[in-house]
Amino acid sequence: MQLRCGSQRLDLSSPRVMGILNVTPDSFSDGGKFIDVSRAVEHALRMIEQGAAIIDVGGESTRPGAADVSEQEEIRRVVPVIEALAARTSIPISIDTSKAAVMSAAVAAGATLINDVRALREPGALDAVARTDAAVCLMHMQGQPRTMQHEPRYDDVVGEVTAFLEQRVEACLAAGIGRERLVLDPGIGFGKRLEHNLDLLAHLTQLGRPGPNAGLPLLVGVSRKSMFQTLLGRPVEQRLAGGLAVATAAVLAGAAILRVHDVAETVDAVKVAQALRAAGYSARAPIEN
Repeated sequence: MQLRCGSQRLDLSSPRVMGILNVTPDSFSDGGKFIDVSRAVEHALRMIEQGAAIIDVGGESTRPGAADVSEQEEIRRVVPVIEALAARTSIPISIDTSKAAVMSAAVAAGATLINDVRALREPGALDAVARTDAAVCLMHMQGQPRTMQHEPRYDDVVGEVTAFLEQRVEACLAAGIGRERLVLDPGIGFGKRLEHNLDLLAHLTQLGRPGPNAGLPLLVGVSRKSMFQTLLGRPVEQRLAGGLAVATAAVLAGAAILRVHDVAETVDAVKVAQALRAAGYSARAPIEN
């Protein structure tokens, strides 16, 4: 399987790690650390050395309760970083945004993948991507970042998320965005309680059921998320072990891309999980004595 990112082809025959680069003052885990362009690029290059196959640059926090950022401010934050990084690496650079103007500016600066938590539903976003040859990641989110964790509800979270992604895939195809450019993300932690997140992770393979989603690569992002506070009682800086456990399970379930802060550790976990998958590992019922 290959993902077409502009003129690049990302080989997804083995799972890949996407390194998170937040150039924001208020992201939940690393806000303010990389708002300087040189520091941001240095961190990105370090993640690439550690094995990141994609760098995901974000200029607006999507944590619960995050404040909105204007198009102009978001462009001011991300474009210089993307330009500087594109001059230093040949791997795909992703822009984490929902705004059409930011997408266009980022692609002009060198981004070849658009990671949109709103799945191209904002005004002009679908057309903006269709005018490029960039890949796009379509994510499910119930509500909006500011309010998404206020009592999220589902009758069937797996079925509803799957159906939503099918609708967005069909919208992309109708706009001329080919399947070879599409990635799907169930949106762990975006308008979902712990039980919703666990249900989705336990049924990842169902997201690609026969139909529009069939055969499309899945991206999973759980790095340092609040589900580990609920599940383990761990603060942000102590959630690595939980994230690695989910990363391993996601790879065994067929995930193609893992979006993470801790690249080196996740690359190791992915290698082990991929070796198990290649050896034919599958979950089995326990042997009865």
